[in-house]
Amino acid sequence: MDAVRVALLREVLAGTEWLGATRRFAGVLRGSVVSHGGGLLLVGAPEYEPWHLAAHLVDEAAWSGTPELAPTLVRHDARPSDPAHLAVGLGRIEAARRGETLLVVSPEGPGAPLLERVHDARRAGATVLALGSADGDLTAMAHETLAVREESELDLDTVQHLVSAAAGENALPAARGRRLRDRLARLADELTAPPPARW
Repeated sequence: MDAVRVALLREVLAGTEWLGATRRFAGVLRGSVVSHGGGLLLVGAPEYEPWHLAAHLVDEAAWSGTPELAPTLVRHDARPSDPAHLAVGLGRIEAARRGETLLVVSPEGPGAPLLERVHDARRAGATVLALGSADGDLTAMAHETLAVREESELDLDTVQHLVSAAAGENALPAARGRRLRDRLARLADELTAPPPARW
């Protein structure tokens, strides 16, 4: 990762508004999936699938002992021939019900077809969270939003790292701050490490 992103990550560690904002959003995410226990659905826009966030949430689910954080990645172009964890299509959003949490990650807005499905999921009782776009329709539908605007200090990829790390925080208040700082420090180390040697 370049020096600019590393400098921004250090800024987050120093306590900017992003640390608080990502913690609040992650707290709502974690609270929703843990208290409702209905599962976490993760979907992006047609041109933006949040693979990276899905992988980090799976890791956080394992590290934190919170299996509910492991999402089902919902894909726009899923095919039956895809591996099972990649074969979940948009029909899964249509089947969403009370107790389930739907996290929509979109840099520029999800588009009308996805918005319709999100609206239907909310009407059926699913909790809707939005990360990325400040799209008016999605923001109005979402129970909680973390907007990452183009002019923001952090990009969407970095915010996803912060949200996933914060979602896996230990629930014990005394350990929470230290544990998140430790994870973010590890993330900074990973981002600043030289690339692996090519064979």
